[in-house]
Amino acid sequence: MKIAVIGVTGMVGNVMLNVLKERNFPITEFIPVASERSVGKIISFKGESYTVTSLEDAVSKQPDIALFSAGGNTSLEWAPKFAEVGTTVIDNSSAWRMDLTKKLIVPEINATQLSKADKIIANPNCSTIQMVMVLAPLHKKYTIKRIVVSTYQSISGTGVKAVKQLENELTGVKGEMAYPYPIHRNAIPHCDVFEENGYTKEEMKLVRETQKILDDRTIAVTATAVRIPTSGGHSEAVNIEFENDFDINNVRQLLNNTSGIVIQDNIDTNTYPMPIYAEGKDDVFVGRIRRDGSQPNSLNLWIVSDNLRKGAATNAIQIAEYLIANDLI
Repeated sequence: MKIAVIGVTGMVGNVMLNVLKERNFPITEFIPVASERSVGKIISFKGESYTVTSLEDAVSKQPDIALFSAGGNTSLEWAPKFAEVGTTVIDNSSAWRMDLTKKLIVPEINATQLSKADKIIANPNCSTIQMVMVLAPLHKKYTIKRIVVSTYQSISGTGVKAVKQLENELTGVKGEMAYPYPIHRNAIPHCDVFEENGYTKEEMKLVRETQKILDDRTIAVTATAVRIPTSGGHSEAVNIEFENDFDINNVRQLLNNTSGIVIQDNIDTNTYPMPIYAEGKDDVFVGRIRRDGSQPNSLNLWIVSDNLRKGAATNAIQIAEYLIANDLI
C-alpha cells in the first residue's frame, strides 16, 4: 500500500505518523509531503529517514491513499489532482465536508456509505466527530429533536502558532499572536471566523456536519464554541432533547456497549472526563450523564476527546483501514 501524508510536518501530520505506526498500518511505500518551504527536510518514520517531497512529485508517484492535513485551499487545489491519477484522498480540512457529492465519514457511524467510486472522502471537524460518536446510538434509539452544545476547545485545534502563544504567555515572552487576545488564564468565545448570522464557522460546522453524518436535516442544533488554554483535547457540554423518553440506565448501557466510547461517570469518586486524561488516546469519553429536569425527554452529557487523534488523525486512518479491509481501494 503506497501512502502519502500531505502536511506531514504539521501538528496533525505528526500525529498521523504516530497513529500509522501504532496501528501497524500496511505501508509498502511512504511518501511524506509538505509545503514548498519544507521540501527537502528529513523526517523519521518507523526508524527510517525520509525526504519531504512536493505535491507535484507526490501526484506523479500515484499513491493508493493520500491523507491530507494541509488546509482547505491546498485540498481544493490538489485533492482532485490526486483523484485523477487514481488515489483515494481522505481530507482533514473543511474543503469537501458539505459538498453534496462527497461522503463525510465517521467509520463507526457511516463507513458503509463508502464505495470504490469515492476518491475524495471528507474527515469531519474534530468537535463534530466526538459529539456524533455519542449522538449516533442515542439518535437511533430515541430520535433526537434538538441539540444545544457548548464546546471548550484546546489551543491545539488552532495549530502550532496558538501553542506557541500560550507557551510565550506562560513564560512572559512577547511573540506572535494566534488569537486577538491572550489565551493564558482566559476563555475566548471565538473559534474560526464569524459568519453573517453571528455564529462562527466552528459553531456552524457542528450544526451542518452533525445533520449530514446522522443523515437527518430535521435535527435542530445550536452551538457556542469557546477556546480555552488546554492542550490535551476538546470538551463539550451537550444537552439533547429526544422525541421519545429514555431510561437513564439504558442510556448508560447503550453508550457503554458502543465501540470507541468510554464512560467515566461516578460522582462519588469525582470521576468524569477531562482533557488531561483524554490526551494521547483514541476513545471518546462521556460523563456527567444526567436527565435534564427542566423539560421532558432531555439529557445532559459531558464529552471529551483528543482533538488531534480521534478528532483528526485517527478518524482519517480508520477510514483508510475500512477501505482496505473492504477492498475499496
